[in-house]
Formats: sequence, structure tokens, C-alpha cells
Amino acid sequence: MNRTVSVTPFPDQKPGTSGLRKKVPVFQTPGYTEAFIQSIFDSLDGFEGESLVIGGDGRFYNREVIQTAIRMAAANGFGRVLVGQGGILSTPAASHLIRKKEAFGGLILSASHNPGGPTEDFGIKYNIANGGPAPEKITEAIHARSQVIDQYKIADFGEVDLDQIGVSEAGGMTIEVVDPVADYAELMETLFDFDAIRALLKDGFNIAFDAMHAVTGPYASEILVQRLGADRASVFNATPLEDFGGHHPDPNLVHAKALYDLMMGPGAPDFGAASDGDGDRNLIIGKGIFVTPSDSLALLAANAHLAPGYKDGLKGIARSMPTSGAADRVAAKLGVEMHETPTGWKFFGNLLDAGRCTICGEESAGTGSDHVREKDGLWAVLLWLNILAVRRQSVAEIVQEHWAEYGRTYYSRHDYEAIETDTAHALMQALEEKLDRLPGLETGSLTIEKADSFTYHDPIDQSVSHNQGLRIFFEGGSRLVFRLSGTGTSGATLRIYMERYEPDPAHLGEETQDALRPLIDAAEALADIRKRTGREAPSVIT
Repeated sequence: MNRTVSVTPFPDQKPGTSGLRKKVPVFQTPGYTEAFIQSIFDSLDGFEGESLVIGGDGRFYNREVIQTAIRMAAANGFGRVLVGQGGILSTPAASHLIRKKEAFGGLILSASHNPGGPTEDFGIKYNIANGGPAPEKITEAIHARSQVIDQYKIADFGEVDLDQIGVSEAGGMTIEVVDPVADYAELMETLFDFDAIRALLKDGFNIAFDAMHAVTGPYASEILVQRLGADRASVFNATPLEDFGGHHPDPNLVHAKALYDLMMGPGAPDFGAASDGDGDRNLIIGKGIFVTPSDSLALLAANAHLAPGYKDGLKGIARSMPTSGAADRVAAKLGVEMHETPTGWKFFGNLLDAGRCTICGEESAGTGSDHVREKDGLWAVLLWLNILAVRRQSVAEIVQEHWAEYGRTYYSRHDYEAIETDTAHALMQALEEKLDRLPGLETGSLTIEKADSFTYHDPIDQSVSHNQGLRIFFEGGSRLVFRLSGTGTSGATLRIYMERYEPDPAHLGEETQDALRPLIDAAEALADIRKRTGREAPSVIT
């Protein structure tokens, strides 16, 4: 039996770059979750009898929302729901499942790298049939619908046993609980030379993978340990927990400090990596060397041909605008297209679907390829291991050879988190208002060449995305980018990206923050960060 329940619109249900993210108590507000899911369904056409994938990263409130989503899918006319066992599906695994099973779309329940727990973060994101995040035209429709919604549909049947793999029926809909890892692991075997990686590990190459008590624990245990033969102890924090063990599941040098300290200490493993809450981000660290996400994208693109899935070369490379230009130089040498998009993986989807790029990435620790339509943390780890297995060099040697060939892009991101929202917007507005007057201005040792607000013209669907970040270019190739992040749930996060290209082999060994000091000073001078925010230093430096 289906029920129609009255609901009053909630004014704050505008999806960001990765769906709707709020604190758990907000989603627990009576009718809140149901109103947003119904707004999604009301914004879609043609799903009668079709399949819907549902899964999440295991954070607090994941199971409860999955039960609600299943009953609402039935009441709204879906013919089948595919849900990960235990409610678990990494974001890239969900993308693959949507594609493999030819589903109409999917609901991914995650707040990615944000903390989890009863008072922490939760999120709901809709992915379309290509496996990628909904494009802006759909998220805008969802938001518009959420502002006027007055009812939702839900079926009356008991809780689905999410822990038992199998097929059942309820509310006139088929419910299939699937192994969340198997399909994804099989896909990885088609892309990478598992025999070569097994041989590398058998020869004494040691790895360390921190799953951060998040979703990739089961995936890493199956692939790295069971299929590739890594020592079981090399995968740690492998059990997904609703609160991620009280930690922040963001694979950066602040929140993965234990891994960083291990890799920088005596007797370090040869290769270290971590992934985030929902499995789409990655951190790569070699013995004694951290590889920035921007450099990792460039290195993976330059060496991808060493993996069987990419042996025929790349169709193109894409990066988000704030990501460094390191990959641009690889694309130029390979003679392939290079695309610069706004932040948000959905912008890569059109390029991938059109065959205009093969590998793409963002400076926020996300890289991926055309195998799915999401960034993919374990994919990046496995491609690195494939490269290491073929080249039989250390991470440091591979990085240094890359810098010697292409030059080094010194790069860093400074985050000022949880700034009062009005303050953050005022800072950005003041900076934007003076962009036209900046060219020719000297700040310290730097001279501004040009400045703009980034606008993206999609070459596939001709859509235009405005106000994607403020860019300031300096003579000699350095760059500053200012953006407000759309992935937090409290206040606003001001992100400042600093980039300096150094082609001289004699100057490739500087400490990053020292190399970027003129840009750090310029950012303060141009935006009055301390005066406007009261912050003396960034919350996080990556």
C-alpha cells in the first residue's frame, strides 16, 4: 500500500557541487529527507519500471535513509532497486553499478570527506544514467521543486534486510541486495596488470593503505590483500564505522597525519595511500615524499600507457580550474586535448561521454578516468602500483624524473574553514569588484598580468557556468585562485590556491611554502584576509 503524505517545503534544500549536505539533525527533521528525495523523483521523467541504485558510505543515518529511499522508490514507480549489502557502496562503485546494470540512476548517501556521527554531516546526491553526478539543469530543477513541494509518496512495507545478499519483492518492486565490492573489483582487474603488481609485492615492496574507517576498507581488503597478496596489516582502519572512528575521513596531510608520519619516518614502507569517506578521493605518499594531487594527475596521465586499460594512449586530459597546470604540459607533449572545467566532477561527465578525455582530476585529491563517471580513490592507488610495478623505481625517483622532464609546479591550497557566510561573500565581492583594476599592479616581487572570474563554456552541450572562481595571473606564470567551497555544512570555506611554475632544474628542491611565499603574501595583500576574517592563519594547508 502506498501513502501520500503532506509536507511543507524546506527553504535550504539547494544542492551544492556534490548534492545536498547538512548536519544529521537537519535530515532527521520530520519530512526533510522525504521532501528532498521526492523533489529528486519529481524532477525526473521516464523511470517507471526502471532500476535505481542506492548505497552510501556507512556513516551515521545511512541505513535509516536507505530504508526510506527504498520505500519511496517503490511508491514512485521504480521497478527495481539495487542496494549495496549493509547499505555500503563507495561512490565510484555506485557509478560503476549504475553503468553496468543500466540503471536509470542512483542515490548516493554520503557527505564524502566530511565527519560523520549523530551531530555531524550527512548528504544525498543523485547520479544519472551515465553514472555521474546530476548536471546543473537537474540540480536546479530539484531545488526549484523543493521550494514548492507539498507531498511525498511512500510505500508501507517492513524494513529490508540490508545485510543479506539476495532478491526480494515489496510494494510491487524488486529489491536486490548486492555484494558492494565484487563488480568493482572485477572492473579493476580489467584495467590493471594484477600479475605485475603481485610480483612487485612478492619481491618485498611494502605498502600502507589507510582506509580511515570509511567505505574503502572492504574494497582495499578484497583487492590489495585478497587479490594482490599484500600483507593484511598493510590495510589499516579497514572497518567502516558510522563516525569514522571519531576522525575526519579526509585524506590530506592534516587528517591522515599518522600515515604521513609513517611514510616520513625510519623504516617507512615503499608506498603509502589513503582514501576518504566515500572512496572517491586519494592521498599518495612515497617513502619520504608527498605527491600533490595536481602532480599525481600529471604523473598518472604521463604513465597511464603502462597499464593494460590505457595502453592505447589517452584521448585527452581534463582538470578543474583550481588544479595546477602540471597536467597541461603532459597533454601538450602527448599531443592530446586539455580541458579546464569548474570544480565538481559533473563537469567531466560530458567530456568523458563524448570521448574527449580519458583521465581527469581535481586538486582536492580526486582523480579518475573514463571507467566510471566519478573520481576514484582506489583506481588511483592501483594505477600508481601498476606504474611502480612496471618501472621498478621508487615514488621519489619517478616524481623527480617527471620534474626534470616537465618542470615543477609548486602548488598549495590554503583553507579558511567555517567563516561566517556573509563575511566570506563580502571578501569575495570586494576582490571581484577590483579585478578590472589589477592588471599592471605590483605586489611584492610580483606583477599582475590579468585577472578574471572564471566562466566555463561546455564544448559538448554549450552550457555556460559563471562565477566559478576568481583568478589572478602574474607575469612569469604564477597564479592565485580564490573560491568559496560548496562541500561544507557550516559557514563558508574560503579556499586560496597558489601556483608557481619552475622549469629550472637547479630550483626544483625548494620547500613548497617557501617557494610560494610571494604568492601567499600577495593573497593577503589583495584580499585583506586577516582584517576581514580575523584569522591569522589557514585552518588547513595542503
